[in-house]
Amino acid sequence: MAAIREKENHLKELKLKHKEELAALEAELNKLKLDSKAAQKIALKTPKGTRDFSPKQMAIRKGLFRTIEQCFEKHGAENISTPLFELKEVLTGKYGEDSKLIYDLSDQGGEICSLRYDLTVPFARFLAMNKIQKIKRYHIAPVYRRDNPSITRGRYREFYQCDYDVAGYESRIADAECIRIVAEILSALGVGSFMIKINNRKILDGMFEICGVPSQKFREISSAVDKLDKMSWEEVRKEMTDEKGLDGKVADKIGEFVKLKGGMELVSHLEDVVKETGNDNLKNGICEMKQIIEFCQEYNVQDKVSFDLSLARGLDYYTGVIYEAVLTDDKVGVGSVAGGGRYDNLVGMFHPKGKQIPCVGVSIGIERLFSILEAKATGNVRTTATDVFIASAQKGLSKHRISLCSTLWDAGLGAETAYAENPKLLNQLQYCETNEIPLVIIIGENELQRGIVKIKDTISREE
Repeated sequence: MAAIREKENHLKELKLKHKEELAALEAELNKLKLDSKAAQKIALKTPKGTRDFSPKQMAIRKGLFRTIEQCFEKHGAENISTPLFELKEVLTGKYGEDSKLIYDLSDQGGEICSLRYDLTVPFARFLAMNKIQKIKRYHIAPVYRRDNPSITRGRYREFYQCDYDVAGYESRIADAECIRIVAEILSALGVGSFMIKINNRKILDGMFEICGVPSQKFREISSAVDKLDKMSWEEVRKEMTDEKGLDGKVADKIGEFVKLKGGMELVSHLEDVVKETGNDNLKNGICEMKQIIEFCQEYNVQDKVSFDLSLARGLDYYTGVIYEAVLTDDKVGVGSVAGGGRYDNLVGMFHPKGKQIPCVGVSIGIERLFSILEAKATGNVRTTATDVFIASAQKGLSKHRISLCSTLWDAGLGAETAYAENPKLLNQLQYCETNEIPLVIIIGENELQRGIVKIKDTISREE
């Protein structure tokens, strides 16, 4: 045993020595690289598909986040957070063809990780890991995709998602509430008229079965159908036949289905198709959609909903209802501004005993909505929360200004004063007008002696 311990200790010493030598070499190499880059001109730009935000832009974004968060909380959702990156195996195989857009990280210590692609898969992992059976949660955080960015359409490689999900309830009421939440948020933001498209994965599968699509091709054909909002039917058909090997006659049958949209009249039409074909997937999907449309009427959003068979949603984990919100007078060309659906089998992929937890949720497209609100914000946007500015009319009053600021801060008010010791009064008043600070407290020797201050309204200029 002593000989074994001696060998083990010697091995540890060798590993430590080599580790120290490697660290020294790595540090030396990094220094050489930095010195080499310093000698070159650095391109001052953000990485492709990312951006900075100015104070004005951040003020608009904060208002946007606030509106969304208030809606989620109004519906009883709790807030959670998950890591920015996950084990690669957690994310792999959950996104179909979009898996190629996942950002992989280099090995930093024995674990292969990737930046999160969305907030839904991490949420499913969170449920399974913490053995949570029921929860209504929201999560607002950045995600990352190696997509081709389009700045004008609000498509980035780094962007925020605002997710609302209900776990533990296989309920059409929950499905319809997600639609209500989307309608509430888009109405509150004032982005213009919109429509929420709805469909069902069971209906899509039934449609593919009736048309003669081989079962192993369901997901890839569904992914092709999902492109109908960006491509013509002719282009989608070509992809189905040329790239995915689908028979042309089968593709033409799909084409007849995906043209259909409506409400209860479409439900009635598909019920007739069920009678003719006896297809169980279509029957189950239609039963669910009928209930959801009825509940949407009770939620007073039926005029914002369109049952649309061209809606597919490309992600593999959806199992039931799917939704996507689009602006009907979209002049910016941002595409969909919200999307989601039911995913009853995702949590079971992570649960040690394979236990399934039914889930449904929706994600608000914050970047696309921001593009619209930014384009609309043509006037001044207030970028600070300052309630009052402390100004002085004479020299030598900086200590009095500071003392008054402290008193206001202690009272919970937002207050500012000039950093210059003897600022000009005109410059102080112009600062207030530029930054839209509503009130100015003006102090002078006379006011201090009398124990009073002047209060000026910045907009009306009344004292």
